[in-house]
Formats: sequence, C-alpha cells, structure tokens
Amino acid sequence: MTEAAPILELARRLAREAGAIQKQRYATELEIETKSAAVDLVTDVDRACEALIVDGITAARPGDAILAEEGSGIDQPGALLRWIIDPLDGTTNYAHAYPRFCVSIGIFRNAEPWIGVVYDPLLDELYEAVRGEGALCNGEPLRVSPERDLSRGLLATGFAYDRRKSEQDNITQFAAFLKAARALRRDGSAALDLCYVAAGRLDGYWEFKLQPWDVAAGCLIVEEAGGRTSDAEGGASHWSGRAVVASNGALHEAMLDVLRRNA
Repeated sequence: MTEAAPILELARRLAREAGAIQKQRYATELEIETKSAAVDLVTDVDRACEALIVDGITAARPGDAILAEEGSGIDQPGALLRWIIDPLDGTTNYAHAYPRFCVSIGIFRNAEPWIGVVYDPLLDELYEAVRGEGALCNGEPLRVSPERDLSRGLLATGFAYDRRKSEQDNITQFAAFLKAARALRRDGSAALDLCYVAAGRLDGYWEFKLQPWDVAAGCLIVEEAGGRTSDAEGGASHWSGRAVVASNGALHEAMLDVLRRNA
C-alpha cells in the first residue's frame, strides 16, 4: 500500500457519498440562492454535500486543512495536507436539471498537488489521479488524445459569473477559437471539462476567473493522463484558477498563441 492509498480511498468514498446525495435530489425541488452575482447559484444540495465531505475529512484526519467552496473549510496553519473541495461543480446545471455536474476533491501536500478525485454521479464515472502514478476512470487508465492539429481539435470553455458587467468576458477568445478549432463546447463544469481532456474526449480547455476548487483535482488528472496544464502565459499560476489552459500537450502552444493574440 502506498502512502497515498488510504487518503485516496477516503476521497473516493466521500465523493461517492456526496454524489449519491446529488443523484437522489436531481430534478427535485431545491432551495436556491445567489452569491456573487445573479448567475452565481448555491443550493441546499451544495451545502449538504460540503457538510458531508468536510465532516468526513475532519473525522478521519482532524489535522488536515480544508478549503471548501461554500465556506465551511477549516484552516490548519502548518498542516501537511490541504483538501480543496467543490462539493457540487456545475450548480447552475444542477439547478436546471441539466445533467452535467460532479463532486471535485483535490488534495495538496506541502502546497503541491498530490491527489485528485472527480465523481460524476449520473454516469457513475470516478476519475482519480495520484502524482506520479497516472490517472484512472473507474479503474481504467486515462490517456489524452493524440491530436496535433488545432483545426481538428474539440475544445471547451466557460464564462465567468461577472460576465454581465466585466469587459474581460472571454467572448473575444471564444470567437478566436471558434475560427481556429473544429468545434467548441461550453458545458458548465470545469472539473468535468478537465477530466474529459484527460480522457481524450476533449483535446483542450481554457477558462478564466475560476477558483482553486474548480481546478485542484482536474488539472492533476490531466497531467497524470499525459496532458499539460498552465495559465494563459504558459506558467504555473493556474492552480489559483484565475486563468487555466489544459490540453493533450500537443496542442498547448497553439492554444496559448491564440490566447496571447486575443488577450
């Protein structure tokens, strides 16, 4: 058993348990509120899933730090491990009974990405990765696509919650990639988009103004599947979520070039 094994198993269990709540409550009446903007939603299911995950971590590993989207995390200065939780990635989809959402759990060790787990409860797909050990979906190895020509690439993106009032709205970049790639998708879950890059379903993905919980698991899964992740300049600040580019590696520089020319 590796050092990561019991922690990975805990993350798997909590992701599945939270996913079971999401599946049970899917397409039922929800309590829905707004946060930073009218399009930034939170539901009672988000909060129930976060409580389950945070309580499960603190019961099993009380010394670990937790950053959770809905604010119930626990700061532990000097903690070796930091769990970064999005209890329901794709809340707007979930609120509309649109079937693209998931649980995302990333674990950093000494401030470096170490373990990632993403669970899609409707498709029952569990994506996972441990740094240096590869990436899996339901136990089967993941590998990014071999595509080397951006014009044949299938890409995905998303738009920030402040798009109604901000001039930095990703519209210029979207238009540029619409011309450069074979096709674009916008499906409303950053974590699943990243996992689809890892699985070779997408050739690339970019987005701006995300948060660490959106990317902490998915970016690691992409890298462990043989892909590349970065910020929009090719650097490593993408773990903050503020600018994220993920690809099969072969298309990465071409994607960065489109972004630079349309900044």
